[in-house]
Amino acid sequence: MKLAGKKILVTGADGFIGSHLVEELLEGGCSVRAFVFYNAFNSWGWLDSLPENIKKKIEVFPGDVRDPNGVRKAIAGIDVVFHLAALIGIPFSYHSPDSYIDTNVKGTLNVLQAGRDLGTEKIIVTSTSEVYGSALYVPIDEQHPLQAQSPYSASKIAADKLAESFYLSFGTPVTLVRPFNAYGPRQSVRAVIPTIITQLLSGAEKIKLGNTSTRRDFNYVKDTVKGFIAVAELDATGGDTFNLASQNDVSISHVFELIKNRVNPNATILEETERVRPPQSEVQRLLGSSAKVMALTAWRSCVALDEGLQKTIEWFKAQDNLARFKYDRYNI
Repeated sequence: MKLAGKKILVTGADGFIGSHLVEELLEGGCSVRAFVFYNAFNSWGWLDSLPENIKKKIEVFPGDVRDPNGVRKAIAGIDVVFHLAALIGIPFSYHSPDSYIDTNVKGTLNVLQAGRDLGTEKIIVTSTSEVYGSALYVPIDEQHPLQAQSPYSASKIAADKLAESFYLSFGTPVTLVRPFNAYGPRQSVRAVIPTIITQLLSGAEKIKLGNTSTRRDFNYVKDTVKGFIAVAELDATGGDTFNLASQNDVSISHVFELIKNRVNPNATILEETERVRPPQSEVQRLLGSSAKVMALTAWRSCVALDEGLQKTIEWFKAQDNLARFKYDRYNI
């Protein structure tokens, strides 16, 4: 299936990965309906930051994935759905787990129900590498056991299993895409790379972080969204799952060193207890295998970590982007 010329819905289009996916789809000749979270400010999230000539091409649909009626209306007339809308902050999931069930589980159910009833050609449901928990073996492939080490990961496992059940029960054409740690321009300072960059750019000498011994598989956001599209263009992938990983992992302390050497070599780490996850909830290592998607598509993770970090730092430096974030506070 080629996506060019298709009518595409992206839920969570106002977010970090979603906004980049909208751009990539438009560049590929798709017609895009962007489902954004309704709010009193009439904000389209990161879509507001796009050039006017790009924004004019987007059909914006304000709504809430928790509302089945709005979701059904958004999916009507759509060929392919990319479902990205979710609550993603792990610390906030300790604070408000109910909201993760409502958004991540019920929201996904609403998308699946509407897509099934309306005969949508393909539904791409976004999973997360967090569903694997701490690696039991590496590299982590799609057969790795799922471990719910936070309410967030539990909600995503539930959503994944709902998607699987719709394929097995009804033949709904659902495919799971499981990105490892995406990073890049527009990412919230709830994530570790923007947290480090924004504190350093603000002039701080002591950079407040949590556990820096954990290891993550970081994948630049442009690579991630290209992976979404490569999976969507595969034929007969219903019920399947695909990792999107760089296939390299690094410690958070190493990432800190890479960034500080570009911004302020004299900076040091100040560990804050409130930023540290509960011991049994902490995911110690994520190192993914992309062998499956690479065997079936031309997709590769192309942007090396050094290059991606430099691009991300430059974005935060440009156009007053630093001022958009409350980098001086711990954002859960």
